[in-house]
Amino acid sequence: MIIQKTNSRFIAIIIHVLVWGVFGLAILFYQPLTGDIAVPYQLWIKQVIALCLLASAYYVNSEILVPRFLLKNRTGYYFFFVVLAIVSFLLLNKYTDNWLNLPGLMQAAFRHQGHHKPDDHSRFDLVDFIIIALVLGIGTSITAIQKWQADKQSNLLLQQEKTSSELSFLKAQINPHFFFNTLNNIYALTYVDAETSRKAIHQLSRMMRYLLYDTQQAQTLLSQEINFIQDYISLMQLRLTDMVKIHFEQPENLVDLPVAPMIFLPFVENAFKHGTSVNEKSDIHISIMQLYNHLDLEVKNTIINNQSAATDEYGGIGLENTRRRLDILYPGRHELKITTSTETNEYKIHLKLNLI
Repeated sequence: MIIQKTNSRFIAIIIHVLVWGVFGLAILFYQPLTGDIAVPYQLWIKQVIALCLLASAYYVNSEILVPRFLLKNRTGYYFFFVVLAIVSFLLLNKYTDNWLNLPGLMQAAFRHQGHHKPDDHSRFDLVDFIIIALVLGIGTSITAIQKWQADKQSNLLLQQEKTSSELSFLKAQINPHFFFNTLNNIYALTYVDAETSRKAIHQLSRMMRYLLYDTQQAQTLLSQEINFIQDYISLMQLRLTDMVKIHFEQPENLVDLPVAPMIFLPFVENAFKHGTSVNEKSDIHISIMQLYNHLDLEVKNTIINNQSAATDEYGGIGLENTRRRLDILYPGRHELKITTSTETNEYKIHLKLNLI
């Protein structure tokens, strides 16, 4: 990282040197180099001094005036110092001409070559004003743009950190929620069938291994998520009777694309939580269909009016967290519809997801 910063700084210095070299050649040295008379060496001294003054004005403006005044809404002070810089440049330019006796030397050079040099001090003052104003304007623009880009990058990093923290919090809430409900199911199963409960504990340990190690990244493979859902359904079936009919469909020709981990579980878990009973017949239909990067998840269950459903509204923390995760991870790339039909006594969740 330190070497990279050093290299970037070195490259920036080279770019600045090259830019000022080209600028000086184009603006200050073009006329002496292409003129048809021999100019005195004092002109070159004056041009070098003028270039140094322009560079000084540029960096003072970019490094001091713009950050301390303009970007802090102290525009009055900023324009005062800019006007002061322009006036100082013009006065120093004039003083340099007089100090080097440049007007007289240039007149002599023209007379020596048989030319008449017109009195064009006002024209050169205007050119000097345009040049210094251009240099300060470019410096102000570049510094303001760099500040805007830095603020944008900083805000983006802060937003990413905030989003990452929020996702970690939401995911941390979902996993214990799933674990708590599943342990309750296995606990109830131990009173009925000890052998089956041992198999269920082994299956749960495999699922928890997936939760602890395979879902720590931002994305996992679609096939792994579907296998996890299949294991979850198999685990739930251990405690259910023939009163509950479960139908599970998965893609025939799976395209194994990355997907957010644990994004399907709350919908499936919700169906088992509110759609099963030991006394009433019910149906749970889970369908995962895929057309390349478009994924359709449909979960339907019979509404069972039992005590747990009455004390806990449909959805709970799992569905609410999943809604929030979808909004963060797939903004504009998902559509979630949740409907309740009193005619068919059915609760339906339909998720359309664009994985790319």
